[in-house]
Parts: sequence; structure tokens; C-alpha cells
Amino acid sequence: MKPYILAIDAGTTGITVLILDREAAICKKYYKEFTQYYPQPGWVEHDGEEIWDVTYKLIQSAFQDYSPKDCAGIGITNQRETTLLWNRKTGQPIFNAIVWQCRRTHEICKNLQQAGNEDIFRKKTGLVLDSYFSGTKIKWLLDNVEGAREKADKGNLAFGTIDSWLLWKLTNGAMHATDYTNASRTMVFNIDTKKWDEELLQILTIPSNLLPDVKISSGEFGKTDKQLFGEVIPITGIAGDQQAALYGQGCFESGDTKCTYGTGCFLLTNTGNNRVISSSGLLTTIVCNKDGKPVYGLEGSVFIGGAVIQWLRDELQLLSQTPDSEEMALAVEDSNGVVIVPAFTGLGAPYWDMDARGIITGLTRGANRNHIVRAALECIAYQVNDLVEAVFSDLDLTANSLQVDGGATANNFLMQFQADLLRLKIDRPKNIESTALGAGMLAGLGSGFWKNPSELITIRKSDKMFIPSMPEDIRTNLLANWRMAVRKTQCT
Repeated sequence: MKPYILAIDAGTTGITVLILDREAAICKKYYKEFTQYYPQPGWVEHDGEEIWDVTYKLIQSAFQDYSPKDCAGIGITNQRETTLLWNRKTGQPIFNAIVWQCRRTHEICKNLQQAGNEDIFRKKTGLVLDSYFSGTKIKWLLDNVEGAREKADKGNLAFGTIDSWLLWKLTNGAMHATDYTNASRTMVFNIDTKKWDEELLQILTIPSNLLPDVKISSGEFGKTDKQLFGEVIPITGIAGDQQAALYGQGCFESGDTKCTYGTGCFLLTNTGNNRVISSSGLLTTIVCNKDGKPVYGLEGSVFIGGAVIQWLRDELQLLSQTPDSEEMALAVEDSNGVVIVPAFTGLGAPYWDMDARGIITGLTRGANRNHIVRAALECIAYQVNDLVEAVFSDLDLTANSLQVDGGATANNFLMQFQADLLRLKIDRPKNIESTALGAGMLAGLGSGFWKNPSELITIRKSDKMFIPSMPEDIRTNLLANWRMAVRKTQCT
């Protein structure tokens, strides 16, 4: 067999494993969902052991089809901010992973704001004080899990985002590390010094011995334990999911922008060596340059993107499977005035309102499930429109098109509606798995599978371009109704 790269995408709702060839084409895809836990309203958890078990079994399946001897390297990308603590001696989590969507640290954030800490966190990390990020989740675990703080003080616990957890398991505890992109989302990493920040750690009462080493995204992270797969395989690429998608889209230069449509939606712009301070509610973060080394980016995050369709499917049971949403949306001419604001876990950028809650407005007796499904798809596009307006304002950018990726981009209705709202062409690639692709590209570069980044430039190929066609008066009215609905969520 020919050499290949194995890419792991540990997402919010499931694990994807891809086999990539020299042309970065997907030879085979393996996927499995894992359990979502909602112990209280606004709380979201994952079982760290289940995430590892699903990942391990998918890799095993891949190695039944492809020889592990031919694997040139493994790349990992992951849901960022999701926080796990585990015992260094036993390798067992001390609690479920607290997911990025979880709002349980709302009060911790409020207290930090009231104590006047907002500016110092923003200045050092580029982030806002929000329960979205890892720092307050670590604090909550230390303060609320029996014996956790004592164990941490003795150096017996390890913190990691999901990349670090999988790395630990793949190396049988030999490596406790992360990369710059994931570290930049913890709220305790200084993006200027590119080191863990002692002052922020003290404010959150987090001992530094919990934290992983920080490495560039493309390079040696360790090797798999031989007992796992019968071979020792280098792990040579790690990046947070949105930074990996940016890399997978070939956005190596300053100003290059992509939007990923997954469980949430994430707009990310490469700003190179220029650390931009947003005046529009966006976050400054770390992304990868073409060599996998850290540079700056500007990001807008939507908490509930494709997850709103999962909600209609699983909780309201308005459709049996997610792809049905496109046909249902096209079965009606419009949403019949229905607007959904999916603030199930508050509102992210550009609003950053932890207290906002979801709302459905404009319901009349004539509204049916097709109207509601259409409104759910439309609300994804409305939220992304808010992000694009913000980033273009901050950077004074103009563009003719927007590069997109992620599972929800397969929905043609959504992509056309997005083009209409933005008045931009929407460029969908043939490979919408840009997140896993980016991790694979970083791993391939780090392992020498690809000799230099120039080999990666031509990998991205366009599938379809969606051209704006909506009359301006209709667009204006739709956006006005959306903004009115958002204001109502902020008044509850």
C-alpha cells in the first residue's frame, strides 16, 4: 500500500477519522456519534472515556482497511474549549468533560467582571470573560469535584482540551501537550508572550502544574504506544477545529477568511502578525501560518449553528433526519414570518450575552413544520451575517466571496440563503471536511509526507459557487425582523 495520513476530527457530537492520500483526497471516512449529556438547563457534558473509546475503535477500523505500517503520521483536531481533568496516575477522568457550550460557569464570569477583571483577560488573551472558554471550567471542576483541588495541588491531575486527552491516550500517558491554537482558547494563555499566564492562573486559582506543554501545530507531538495498534506511529499535527479548517481551506495569508458550519458556526480571518483588537465583539486568537507556526486571527463564534436542526430532529421531532431539512425548507416560499433565535446557551459574537435565551417569533395559525424548519436554517445564515458584518467592519475588508466548509454546507438552501443575505458569492469546496483535512495537512507537513507548504496550495478545489439573487427590499426586511427577534431574547 501507498503511505497515507490519518486525520482525527474530535467534534462536538461525533468523531471523524479520515484516510488521506498524497493529493489530500479522502480515501475513506469513518464516523460515529457519542452521547450528549444535559444534567441541568444550560449544562452540557461529554464522557471523556467514551470519546476515547469511539476514537480508538474508529482508528482500529481504519487500520483493518489500511496497514498501520503505511501511516506516515496522525493529525488531531478537536472541539476547542471543552475541558477535561484526569488523574495522572490512573489516566481516568475525575468528572465528565465540560463542553464549550456549557454555561455552568456563568456566575464565575459575572463575579470576575464585577471584580474588574474584564480588561486584563481581554488584553492578555484576546478573549472576553465568558463561560465559553476553558479557564472558568477548570476552576469549577477544582472547586466542585470532591478532592480535586487537593489532588491538583499535589500535581496528580492533568488538564486538557480534547486534543490533549487523545494525545495522552494514544501515547499511553507519555505526552501531555497541546498546540498554540488550542492554548489560545483557554483564557489563561497570553497570546503576546505565547506562554501560560501566571497572573491569570492566580486570579482563577488554577495551579500551573495542571497545564500541558505548548507546541507549534505542525511537528512532533509523540508516538502512539505500540500496544495500541502494533506499530509506533508519529503524531505530527494538532490544531483546534476552526484553525484546522482555516488551514484546510488554504487561508495562509493575512485577510484570508473562512466560515465553518458545524454544531456552531465560526468565522475566522487570518491577520498574520497583526494582532487586531476588535471593536465589533470579535475575538483575537492564534491561527497557523503556512508552516504551522502561530500567527494571529480574528474570530466570531456562533454557539448554535447546525445544532438547531439537531434540536428539531431529536427534541421536537419535526424531521427524521437532518438532510430532510433542505427539502422541507424548499416546500414553502418563505418562513411565513417565523424567526428563530437559537440562544439556547446564550448568544456568542457579536453580542456576548450569557443571559439571552432562545425564542421563536412570528408564529401564526398558518405556520407549519416546514416554516419552522426553514426558519431554523435561516437563523444559521442570519447569525453568520452578523459575524461577517463585524469582521469586515473591524478589518475594513471587502470581498466578493466567502469560503465555507462543514457538514451544514451540504444544504443547498442554506448556502443560497447565505449568499443572498451577505450579497457575496459562497464558495463551497469539493471536500467540506476542511477541519479534518487541515489536521491531516499539518500532520503531513510535520511528518515530511509533504515536503513544503507549496505542495498544499493546489489541494483545495471548488464544488459550487452560490450567487446572490434576492431582491434588496426583501433582504432588508428579513434582516430587520431578525434584529428585532434578537433584541427580544435580550429582554427576557
